Amino acid sequence: MSIGLVHYLILSAILFSIGLYGALAKRNAIVILMSIEIMLVAVSITMVAFSRFIVPLLLTGQIFVIFIMVVAAAEAAVGLAIIIAIYRHHETIDATKVNLMKW
Repeated sequence: MSIGLVHYLILSAILFSIGLYGALAKRNAIVILMSIEIMLVAVSITMVAFSRFIVPLLLTGQIFVIFIMVVAAAEAAVGLAIIIAIYRHHETIDATKVNLMKW
């Protein structure tokens, strides 16, 4: 049995579902950021799988993944900076307890 496109898409859907659950259900801001990173990894797997199985001679999926990695790194840096600023002001990283309109 060989691993085909469907297997990669199932793996990607499972990872994206786990990330979506974590982003919507969890209250900790760091866990929410990690869940968003998991969703970006799922999208990266999908892009590489489609690129590999549909147009194997072109590297378009891999190039898109490089852009996704750059966006993920920037998102992590900015997100952690925002979380640190919120923690310094409110002394909590619970997303439900932070109301940014009441500084």
